[in-house]
Amino acid sequence: MLITLSNTLQKYAKGWLILILLALDILFNAVILPRTQARLETSSGGTGPIDLQFFYTPEKVYGMVAAYGEAGRAAYRTFELTGDIIYPIVYTLLFSLLITWLFQRGFATDSAMQRLNVIPFGAFIFDLLENLCIVLMLSLYPSTPAIIAWLATIFTMIKWSFAGVSIVLLLVGLVMALKNRFKRQI
Repeated sequence: MLITLSNTLQKYAKGWLILILLALDILFNAVILPRTQARLETSSGGTGPIDLQFFYTPEKVYGMVAAYGEAGRAAYRTFELTGDIIYPIVYTLLFSLLITWLFQRGFATDSAMQRLNVIPFGAFIFDLLENLCIVLMLSLYPSTPAIIAWLATIFTMIKWSFAGVSIVLLLVGLVMALKNRFKRQI
């Protein structure tokens, strides 16, 4: 399955598609996410989104959930079920296709490095699992099941780890593509 996914990414790693995804990613990071965060912080007296933390305890996260207030929890839940499903699709496809495009120019076609283009999908999977836990915590409050909070923090740490590895792969791909003057390798 991962080989099929990797091969599909190889086929669709086109500059125009990467530019469209980059524009969407910039839209999310420059407009949508800051507005959502500002609304959440306004309704909670400055408490930001759970998603941006790397680690949190049940006490900390449920303190955040309480601070959001009823309206903040409802708005956050709505975003988690809409925008925070669309955004992971955008960044996953952007990172995967950009890694693929750079690696096509940085490494031989038969290099095992070519298969690392699926790494961003790890961030995607754990981002969705994190979102599920956040929605559960927001929905079940004032109940505060510690297991959901611990699962959320585990999923969050794994998500950010995959994201970090993806960024390292982008940098490696950029260096290697520069070394080869962005010529597609055979």
